Amino acid sequence: MSRRVVVITGASGGVGRACARAFAARGDDVALLARGTTGLEAARREVEEAGSRALVVPLDVADAEAVEAAAVRVERELGEIDVWVNAAFVSVFARFTDVRPDEYQRVTEVTYLGFVNGTRAALRRMLPRDRGTIVQVGSALGYRGIPLQAAYCAAKHAIKGFQESLRAELRHDGSRVRATMVLLPAVNTPQFSWGLSRLPRQAQPVPPHYQPEVAARAVVYAAAHPRRREYWVGRSTVLSVLGERALPGLLDAYVARTGVDSQQTADPRPPDAPVNLWEPADGPDGRDFGAHGLFDASSAGHSAQAWASRHRGLLAGGLLAAAGAVAMRARRW
Repeated sequence: MSRRVVVITGASGGVGRACARAFAARGDDVALLARGTTGLEAARREVEEAGSRALVVPLDVADAEAVEAAAVRVERELGEIDVWVNAAFVSVFARFTDVRPDEYQRVTEVTYLGFVNGTRAALRRMLPRDRGTIVQVGSALGYRGIPLQAAYCAAKHAIKGFQESLRAELRHDGSRVRATMVLLPAVNTPQFSWGLSRLPRQAQPVPPHYQPEVAARAVVYAAAHPRRREYWVGRSTVLSVLGERALPGLLDAYVARTGVDSQQTADPRPPDAPVNLWEPADGPDGRDFGAHGLFDASSAGHSAQAWASRHRGLLAGGLLAAAGAVAMRARRW
């Protein structure tokens, strides 16, 4: 394997943290971008323990100048950027009418414009060299909105439109820079512990949900195979995307009936829960939340659908071989 320089936003926790470990295990050097210094330092130790170089760059991805400065520093200290992974986000768990305008704007600035800022910084370096890969960590909610997460769903929809425009421009120019997107299902990350919530009960990922390592494996694979426009992870993602295309009215009725309760446990919301919307929950005086959230016991560590998506050629070959064997046997009969 060739050693690459990989930049990951949102690397202090959740999917970004799992991606940092996965890329380091592959042998890549990793630049870790996020606000939370405690989580970043823990991620740095994990990358270095895997035998790779790590660079910690504390920043807010909503700050375009800070993201550009981070890219300059990465190339100065680690080398030319080969892969840029946009994974940072914030969210608010509340009915739309209970979300303040400044909170909605903040979610948009981080979760959508943070991806725009990261992509711009990456392209400034990749386009002149005519090589490099950008991976957008998207969501099934970028195709199908659900209640209680209006700002997050809108941002993920915006990322999808932005990504489609970007890919069209790269293709028009004949560029060898690649941009792909990984659509995730609900994932067991710390967002349900540190996201701003006005729900009466503890927020939870919509079942079925998966461990962040499932997402990380898909991101690492997408970075190595970026010609495909999208990778879908989890059967719920497949059902959401295809269901929205075929039966959007039916999905409207379904999420209206189930979407509120399925995002909450039976336990009341902790009154002293941290909030990372404006400041990182894992700042200098915070704790390291890691990659996993509260729901390890009910989260799947593997996705048969994601494996099948990554190995479509192998499966197709197996099916053709099986069909050929059946045909040969039929001829003998």
